[in-house]
Amino acid sequence: MRRRRFLQLAASASMPFSSRAAEPLRPSPSSAWSPRRIVLGSEDLPAGGMIQNFTSPAEPLDGGAWRLWVSISGKAPFNIGIAEGIPGKKLRVNWAELSPGEPADAPLSIGNLPADWRPKQPVHLRLKNGRHRLYFWAHGPGVVRYLAAESEDGRRYRVLEPGRGCIVHPADRTVGGAASVEAGLNRRANRIAAPAAGEELAPASLIANDATNICQLPDGTFELYTAALLEVPKGDPRYMAHDNTPGWVRVIDRLQSDDGLHWTDRRRIITPDEKDPIDQQFYYLAVTPTERGRIGMLGHYRVEAQTMDLEWCCSSDGITWERPTREPWIQRAAPGVLPDSYGIYTGGSLVQHEGRWHLFYTGFNEAHNHKDSHGPATHAVLYASIPSLWA
Repeated sequence: MRRRRFLQLAASASMPFSSRAAEPLRPSPSSAWSPRRIVLGSEDLPAGGMIQNFTSPAEPLDGGAWRLWVSISGKAPFNIGIAEGIPGKKLRVNWAELSPGEPADAPLSIGNLPADWRPKQPVHLRLKNGRHRLYFWAHGPGVVRYLAAESEDGRRYRVLEPGRGCIVHPADRTVGGAASVEAGLNRRANRIAAPAAGEELAPASLIANDATNICQLPDGTFELYTAALLEVPKGDPRYMAHDNTPGWVRVIDRLQSDDGLHWTDRRRIITPDEKDPIDQQFYYLAVTPTERGRIGMLGHYRVEAQTMDLEWCCSSDGITWERPTREPWIQRAAPGVLPDSYGIYTGGSLVQHEGRWHLFYTGFNEAHNHKDSHGPATHAVLYASIPSLWA
C-alpha cells in the first residue's frame, strides 16, 4: 500500500463519523418547482421605482398569508417596507417612516437614521433574546454602509450605530486609499476618505460590494455572506468592458460575529474556478440552514449575456461549498411571459412551511447593465414552491 493512501485511511479511521465524507447532495430537479406567479409588482411605486425583495425574508402568517420584507430600488427614493397578504391576492404594503429622532408610532418605522439617508435590501431576524434585528444598506450623501437597528415590538426600530457600518461599500466616505489597496482595490489607491464628525476610517476587512445576507445560528452567533470584489486589469479575459463595473470580478466572502454587530474572521469562500466560463461571477449567496446542512442559493451572474440565475449549492460549515450542477435551479421565463426573463434575485432564504419549501424572489426583464430589456423594464416579486430541496 502506498504511504499516502495509508495515511489517508489512517486519518479517516481516526475521524468521528459525523465528519467523514457523506453522500454528495444534489438539488431536486428544476421541473419540481410549482408554476411561478407574480405576487407584487412595481405599478404602485413612485415613478422610476422598482420593487424588490432581494436578500429579504418571507415570514408565514396564519390562513395562508405571508409577510414579505421588500424595498424600492431604481430611480425613486429608496425605502423598505412590509407587504402582507395571501399570494395571488393584492398585498397591503406599509413603507417605513424614517426619522433622525426616535422611531414614529407606525406599522414600520426607523429612527436614529440621519436625514437624507435611505434604506434598501432589508434583512429581518427575530433574535434568540426575543428582540427584532433589522439590517439594511443605507444610502446617503457620501454614505453606502450596512446598518443594524433593533426593536422590542417589531414595528419601531432604532439604528444602533449609524456612524459605523457593520460593513461598508467602497464608495462610502469612510473608505480611504490605504484601506482600498489593502482590500485589493488598487485602482482606488488615491481615494481620499472624508468621514463626518464621530466617524472612523473603515478598515479593509469590512469593505464589501453589497448583496448581503445574515443569519443567526443555533448557538446564537451570526454568519454574514456578502459580495466582494476581485480586481482584474484590462487585457485580462475576465475584464468585461460592457459590465456596469468593468475590471471587478464579484466573489463571495463570509464573516462571523458573536453579537451580529462586530464582524471578524473574513474568508473568501466562493470564486470562479477552472470549471467555470471565463465570464462567470457570483453576485450573492442566500443561505438556508437545514437538517442536512446549509443550502445556498448562489447568484450565478454571466457577465457576457448580463443574465442572473439561481444556482444551488451546499455546505456543512458555511466555509467550504459544493456546486454539484453549476446550472440554473429555476429556469428563467421566455421574454414576455414573466418578468424574470433576464434574471433572478432571491429573497433571504427558502422557507419550510406546511410540507413544502417556499421561495419569493425578484424577477427582472432587463440586462444588469440596463442596456437592454425584454419590453419596458420592470421588476416584480414572484413566488414558487417545491416539495424538497434535494434529489
